[in-house]
Amino acid sequence: MRWYVGSNQGAYEAFKAAAMPTEDTHGKQYRYVIGPLRTKQGAQFMAQCGHNNPHCQHVEDAEQLAQLHKGSSHA
Repeated sequence: MRWYVGSNQGAYEAFKAAAMPTEDTHGKQYRYVIGPLRTKQGAQFMAQCGHNNPHCQHVEDAEQLAQLHKGSSHA
């Protein structure tokens, strides 16, 4: 299972999926999906801060930033 971030109407949500989300599997729930991410912390960081952080442009950025902010309110 991999972690993804889905967005619908401006809200971002980290979720786990066994296979890559498609329009058929997740299209009713999300307008778009970001991922896959390796860790829950990376997905949560991307959902909470990634959309508004110029340093978080790729999923690997979210993973690294989540490690840097581990233990803070961002991760």
